[in-house]
Amino acid sequence: MQYFVTGATGFIGKRLVGRLLQRKGAVVHFLIRQESEGKVAALREYWGVGESRAVPVFGDLTGKKLGVSSDAIKALKGQIDHFYHLAAVYDLEADEESQIAVNVDGTRNTVEFAKAIAAGHFHHVSSIAAAGLYEGVFREDMFEEAENIDHPYFMTKHESEKIVRQECKVPWTVYRPAAVVGDSRTGEMDKIDGPYYFFKLIQRLRQILPPWMPSVGLEGGRINIVPVDFVVDALDHISHQKREGGKCFHLVDPMGYRVGDVLDILSKAAHAPKMNLFVNAALLGFIPRSVKKGLMALAPVRRVYRAVMQDLGLPEDMMTFVNYPTRFDCRETLAALKGSGIACPNLNDYAWRLWDYWERHLDPDLHIDRSLRGTVAGKVVLVTGGSSGIGLAAAHKFAEAGAITIICGRDQDKLDEACKEAKDRGHAFIAYPADIADMANCDRFVQLLIQNHGGVDFLVNNAGRSIRRAIEGSYDRFHDFERTMQLNYFGCLRVTMGLLPGMVARKRGHVVNISSIGVLTNAPRFSAYVASKAALDAWTRCASSEFADQGITFTTINMPLVRTPMIAPTKIYQNVPTLSPEEAADMIAQACIFRPVRIATRLGVTGQVMHALVPRVAQIVMNTSFRMFPDSAAAKGEKGAKPQLSPEAVAMQQMMRGIHF
Repeated sequence: MQYFVTGATGFIGKRLVGRLLQRKGAVVHFLIRQESEGKVAALREYWGVGESRAVPVFGDLTGKKLGVSSDAIKALKGQIDHFYHLAAVYDLEADEESQIAVNVDGTRNTVEFAKAIAAGHFHHVSSIAAAGLYEGVFREDMFEEAENIDHPYFMTKHESEKIVRQECKVPWTVYRPAAVVGDSRTGEMDKIDGPYYFFKLIQRLRQILPPWMPSVGLEGGRINIVPVDFVVDALDHISHQKREGGKCFHLVDPMGYRVGDVLDILSKAAHAPKMNLFVNAALLGFIPRSVKKGLMALAPVRRVYRAVMQDLGLPEDMMTFVNYPTRFDCRETLAALKGSGIACPNLNDYAWRLWDYWERHLDPDLHIDRSLRGTVAGKVVLVTGGSSGIGLAAAHKFAEAGAITIICGRDQDKLDEACKEAKDRGHAFIAYPADIADMANCDRFVQLLIQNHGGVDFLVNNAGRSIRRAIEGSYDRFHDFERTMQLNYFGCLRVTMGLLPGMVARKRGHVVNISSIGVLTNAPRFSAYVASKAALDAWTRCASSEFADQGITFTTINMPLVRTPMIAPTKIYQNVPTLSPEEAADMIAQACIFRPVRIATRLGVTGQVMHALVPRVAQIVMNTSFRMFPDSAAAKGEKGAKPQLSPEAVAMQQMMRGIHF
């Protein structure tokens, strides 16, 4: 038996050809462009056949009679038993012109070619999109009833099927697959489309929330999903059954799933938080189209919408399909497959394979240079407070990655020691003595940076001071609040505002502000420290909005407790589980690579959520910890042994890693 296939190099077509070639003596002729001739050998190797069984036919879908030579048409005439037309644009994001050229004009050219070679039977692989946004159940014998086909993808799928129905002169059969996903046995897929658009959103939820925390999902219409292996098996089986032309088969999941169910199944497969509460997207349907268009005409609304969709990797018109209203009857398909053992598998059984393959092979982040070297090599990076602790660990990372690394600090001896350590490791720092808390000194330092380096590309505001003392022990120590604010807030601002004009002029720059987990949890005994960091956080949020369109980005890191010289005076921290300076430096590196608005631990986010949703409960929890942990001897101005902690306090320390007590 001899076959002709268009789209043989595509995701479905490649697998269908492989299935056809498993038939004894089968020969497959496949359309391929002349410039792609070099791919033929690899295709034959994939199919496991030689030249005599997989025969390329050179042409182009957009040419009359597929642009195939008259000699080739003559040689094929009367030889093809089954003609499969799979070549098409399956992409919601493709522009209308290209979709018309391939889906509509390409189908017309294919139909003409099938007639020219007198093919025995024409099998057109359409899509459930041909039904448009039909309200209700769409049967296999329905076509003209399609509704709301304004979107280019729906329109071109409908028009291409119309061409087959009205212009095809050989017996024809139409197949309408649902949204095709990867192989149910391997998870293999070739692109991000359909349900895959939600994978990045689910991944983000997993990164910021613990898996046990309930999350909010989006409920909407029904979405029909089928794995590629089911589509190929069903297409191969049904197309070889003897029947008259003019039939249509829905290659769909007989059950179908609501959008919320799909999101929940995929979240489970990704080990992300379970979606327990769903917001029904149908509520958006009550908003008149005129109102929606009016809102989207507003530049701020349009920018926000596009930014959110881009950040989540979703097509801009994705929300149009969330309330998908159509269900698909497939009784003809079920009857044709009866007794074959071919059936659509349950999504619950193979969703984990889809997720695993996507995360290993298709996640867009895998194809972007996310190395620190790729981000900062050759760039000027300033780390304030870079002579010790977190700052020194981060400076080493930047220098090792090829950055021009500048550190500053008050102590010249520590700066010299840091530079020697860098030299011993095989890289170098540029060190400047500077007291960030002294405004005049700060201005002098900034001018030096501009004169000597032309400014900086990355600024890490790490220099800071922490004071652990209860408010009732600070009544006569107001200077604690003043000096903490002077360095942690005013000093950081002075440096940042001095360097911002240069960043604006270059239309690029990134600022990383080291804040504290205490800002999220409102840690007792750290009122001076937390207030100064909270002020910096608030300023950063304002600045982020002002510079959003000028290429300047900001990241706030709500840093957990890190074992540095700054916490050494507090003896109870000696056995508290903390981050190492190197782990903290990794967070700073990630801030520079990915440039998120905020980096926080799950524990910190949980504390923030508690304070927002159940503030009284959060206060009780923090007050309990406040009474559980005493002031340090240093805070009391005493010299004494390490205070003894109760078993409950020790247990809380172990559970709340990184929290300030």
